[in-house]
Amino acid sequence: IWDRDAGVLAKLMVTPTPRTALVTGKAFAAGVRALIQVVVVLLLAAVLGVGLTANPLKIFGAMVAVVIGSGFFACLSIVIAGLVLSRDRLMGIGQAIMMPMFFASNALYPVAIMPTWVRVASYLNPLSYLVDALRGLLIGTDSHLMLDFTVLTGSAVLTILTASALLGRLAR
Repeated sequence: IWDRDAGVLAKLMVTPTPRTALVTGKAFAAGVRALIQVVVVLLLAAVLGVGLTANPLKIFGAMVAVVIGSGFFACLSIVIAGLVLSRDRLMGIGQAIMMPMFFASNALYPVAIMPTWVRVASYLNPLSYLVDALRGLLIGTDSHLMLDFTVLTGSAVLTILTASALLGRLAR
């Protein structure tokens, strides 16, 4: 919405660039911004003595998971913006969607102790798979990395395609 209001989106839409490339670029940019946060968190964890892995491959895997997860959430925001078309609505509806996603994930408590309906929501929630992958890679808990990365990648692809379809509506 900010890109639209600043006239940037209109300029991008007249180029021969496919809409999926524009949205994928936005998703990748969000992932790069998230990598800066990952580095800060890892440095803080090292300073505080948190027992994270020192395996560079696992840290790289965690970074890949964060890039994919950030891309998903960035594209989810584009999808919401393409549906609501207003900055105020985007902020309100975005929060109304993101907060339940956080609380209906395994970020705060194990899925096993959730009520059945929240457990189902957790299994449908890409954030649960991101948290599972990060815990498995960085602290060594049981995880399902193949499933986690499959769900994250599928969710990102789905939101990229949906956001691409709604980009023209957002640009008007």
